[in-house]
Amino acid sequence: MELMSRTAAELSQMLADKEISAVELAQAALDKTAAVDGKVGAYITVAGEQALAAAKAVDEKRAAGEQLPALAGVPIAIKDNICTKGLLTTCASKILYNFVPPYNATVMEKLAASSAVITGKCNMDEFAMGSSCENSAMKNTLNPHGLGHVPGGSSGGSAAVVAAGEVPLSLGSDTGGSIRQPASFCGVVGLKPTYGAVSRYGLIAFASSLDQIGPFARTIEDAAMLMDAVTGYDPAHDSTSVQTPFEGSLRANLNADMKGLRIGLPKEYFGAGISDEVRQSVLASAETYKALGAEVFEISLPLVEYALPIYYILSSAEASSNLARFDGVKYGFRAEGCDELLDIYVKSRSQGFGHEVQRRIMLGTYVLSSGYYDAYYKKARAAQRKIRAEFAGAFEKCDVILTPVAPTTAYEIGSRTTNPLEMYAGDICTVSINIAGLPALVQPCGFDADKLPIGMQLIGPRFGEQKLMNAGLAFEQASGLRNIIAPL
Repeated sequence: MELMSRTAAELSQMLADKEISAVELAQAALDKTAAVDGKVGAYITVAGEQALAAAKAVDEKRAAGEQLPALAGVPIAIKDNICTKGLLTTCASKILYNFVPPYNATVMEKLAASSAVITGKCNMDEFAMGSSCENSAMKNTLNPHGLGHVPGGSSGGSAAVVAAGEVPLSLGSDTGGSIRQPASFCGVVGLKPTYGAVSRYGLIAFASSLDQIGPFARTIEDAAMLMDAVTGYDPAHDSTSVQTPFEGSLRANLNADMKGLRIGLPKEYFGAGISDEVRQSVLASAETYKALGAEVFEISLPLVEYALPIYYILSSAEASSNLARFDGVKYGFRAEGCDELLDIYVKSRSQGFGHEVQRRIMLGTYVLSSGYYDAYYKKARAAQRKIRAEFAGAFEKCDVILTPVAPTTAYEIGSRTTNPLEMYAGDICTVSINIAGLPALVQPCGFDADKLPIGMQLIGPRFGEQKLMNAGLAFEQASGLRNIIAPL
C-alpha cells in the first residue's frame, strides 16, 4: 500500500517507529499532489518547500530523542480562509489575491506545536459563500469520485484533497454546512464542532456567530486526532471560545459500544425533497445501529423548516458587516483609474468581489437597514432562540440525532449556478446545526447508482463530540466504510 493510502493514525505510528521519515512522507504527499491535483484542482497554493523544511525539522527532533505529538510529521492541508503566516491566504477571492498574513490563526499555532506538516492551502467558495466550490475566483475544484460533479462547498478543496488521497487530513470551516456537505459529497469524514470549541482567531470571517473550524479525515480516529490538536480555549484572542469537557481526549476515549444509545430520527429531515437513494441509505444506517444495540425512534423538529430563511438573514447580515473591511485601501486588490476615495471603494469592491458575495452583502445590508431590521433581523434572532430550545428539548429524549446531510448526492458542475435559490435549498439539512451552535459529524454510509458517495449526519448536544465520535466509530466498524480514496 502506498503511503498516501494509509490513515493518519497508521502514518503517525510508522513515523514514531521510524519505519519512514517525515521527509519521505512529505515528499510522498507532494508527489501524489503532482500526480492527481491537475485533475481535481483541490489546492490554490502548494507549499512544497515549506512542507519539506517542516518535515526535516520533525526528523531532527525525533533523531534527538524528543517525544513528539501524534500529528508530528503528518501532512495536513488548510482551507484558504485560515490565516497562515508567510503563506498566501486568498479566501479564493480576487480582492485578497495577494494577501500574505503577518500572523497565524490559533489553529495554525496549535498545529505548529503539534509539529504537523502543512502542505498548502485549499480551494473554496469565495469567502466561504457557496455550496459547490463553483464560486471560487481562482479555479474549479472537481469531485474526485466523479470529475463532472461538484465536490460541495464551501470547503470543497479541503474535502477533495483528502478524498483524492493527497493528504490524510485537512482543515475546513463550517458556517451552514461547509464541512459536512462536501464531506458527504466526497465520501470522507467531516466534523462541525460545537460553537466555541475551536478558536476562530485567524479565520477570515463570513458570519462570526456561525463560523466554526473543523477537521476532514478518512476515518473517525483520524478526525479525532486532528480535533484533539486544534480544540482549545483561547481567551486572549477569541471571546467566543470556551473550555470543553473533551479537550485533547477524543481519540483516547473512543468507544464503539452502542448498547442503550438513544438515536432520534426527525421526520422533517426525511420528507419531500430528499432523494430516495439518500433516504434509504440513511435509514439503512439506522437499522445498523439497531443491530448494534442502539434504540432508534422517530422524533419531530417542526421549527427546522424555518432554518433556511433564518440562516440566510443572519449570515448575510453578518457578512455585510464583516466584509466592509475589504475596501481597496489597506490590503488586497485595488482597482485602477480611481480619482477619489469613493471611486476606490466602489470599483475595488465591484471588481474584487464575485457575484455571490455581492448578492449576500446586498441582502445583509438590506435586512440591517432602517425599517427592515425589526421586520427581518430581529425576528430571525428570536426564531434562532426557538430552534435552539427545540433541539435542547429533543436531546432530553435522545443522545444523538441521525439525518441526511444533503437532499441529493453530488450534482453536475454548472447544473445549479443559474438558480441561487435551488443552490441554497441544498443546505436544508445542515444550517439548523449552526443556528443552534451544536456539533455534527458526517461520514459515508453508501453510494448511489452512479457510485457517488452518500453521507449521513449525526447531530449531538452541545459538547457532545465524544458521543458523535463513538457513534461514528461503531458505524464505521460495522459498515466497513472507512479510508475511502477515489479511484483517480
